[in-house]
Amino acid sequence: MKSDEGTLQKKLLPRHISFMAMGGVIGTGIFKGSSETIGIAGPGIILSYVFAGLLLLVVMGAIAEMATVYPNRNMKDFIREAFGARLSFIVGWLYCFMWLTVCVIEVLAAGSFLQYWLPEVPLWLLSLGSGALIIGINTMSVDGYGETEFWLAGIKIAMIIVFIVLGGSLIFGLLPSAEAPPFLQNYTAHGGFFPQGWTAIFSGLLVVMFSYGGSELIGLTLTETEDAEKILPKVVKSFILRVMLFYTLPILVICGLIPWNQLNEHTSPFVQVLASTGLKGAAHLMNFILVTAVLSAANSGIYGATRMLHSLASQGEAPQALARTSSRGVPLNSLKLCAAVLLVGSLLAYFAQDGLFRLLMAVPGFVVLIVWINICLAQLKLRRTYPQQPSFKVWGFPYITLLTVGSLTVIAALFLFDDQNRVSIGACLAFLLVLVIWSLLKFRKRT
Repeated sequence: MKSDEGTLQKKLLPRHISFMAMGGVIGTGIFKGSSETIGIAGPGIILSYVFAGLLLLVVMGAIAEMATVYPNRNMKDFIREAFGARLSFIVGWLYCFMWLTVCVIEVLAAGSFLQYWLPEVPLWLLSLGSGALIIGINTMSVDGYGETEFWLAGIKIAMIIVFIVLGGSLIFGLLPSAEAPPFLQNYTAHGGFFPQGWTAIFSGLLVVMFSYGGSELIGLTLTETEDAEKILPKVVKSFILRVMLFYTLPILVICGLIPWNQLNEHTSPFVQVLASTGLKGAAHLMNFILVTAVLSAANSGIYGATRMLHSLASQGEAPQALARTSSRGVPLNSLKLCAAVLLVGSLLAYFAQDGLFRLLMAVPGFVVLIVWINICLAQLKLRRTYPQQPSFKVWGFPYITLLTVGSLTVIAALFLFDDQNRVSIGACLAFLLVLVIWSLLKFRKRT
């Protein structure tokens, strides 16, 4: 691509924004991670998804509120406005770290799904090919990218709707199936609705937060959307409802059709449910959907990482070269950096195989908690000093926002004391420490 000193282009439409954010949310977390969450808490895990969805609603509301007051700024700019360049620098680089980790996870997942059809091809090579495809999509102009992601996300959303309809028909006896249980029996049998105790709901939040992470991607589209301050509140309201429905309803279908303790952790629950319908080729169809879903999530992740790197560079918080855009408005050097990370991540799969996937899973969940906390804290501080009254306000301020910050902080503490995530969280804390020291040195003279 030819590069110049162009700027980001305001060509994203409301449907692009909504589906891009949903593309980042609906991926490995629901299609592959749902078996893990159900195994943690049984059917009661549905309450974990609802609770996390309510927290997400407040975070997204805070972004929408600040966007109506500070036009042409993204979520990192809100943190900078509230707490200064040092914290926005730390949060911005953490967010890039999160999305690049997510992208590596998603391309590794794509490679593992592709091995269903190509078992002789090594995982690292299939992951590398998936990464190259995603990088190619991100070289498009932002409207072309938005349209591609709209259709990629649309495929998996359509699949979830079909899954809900088929599963609901089996549960209520509208479709004949020898494997369908008696009416709603699986919700109360096999240990009850809370077979692991009600405290398991909180343990499940550690995985659920990874699933919901990516929703705040809407906060990065503001600089490439015309009249974002007017559009965003409407998008947020519909987006939250869709995300909660697309997570909670499939979980209810899975738990209604398959006993929670009989799920195969090595197979997507979606495949198991579709197989029970007796449809020919259900496994191949579901595998295609899985590949599409994780590629869509990686696609959103590359967008998030490149736009955050561009924002950091534009404000002197990253090398200036990363702010350079192509003639199509694409942050070219930022995209090259992301491509290098995907290359390294794919090659690491040659040595670690599935172990790398498990190791990286906890990173996005922990980092997204830090990002969400800072978004809420920024709204708490800025509300008193808004230059104008927002056209959209978070309900129950400041109590709802304070409750959200407290809840997110408790969940982050649970991450720290979870033995299974010790290595991943250790890597996050080490990177955070590097960023803190870097920020102290970088902004010493300015301070």
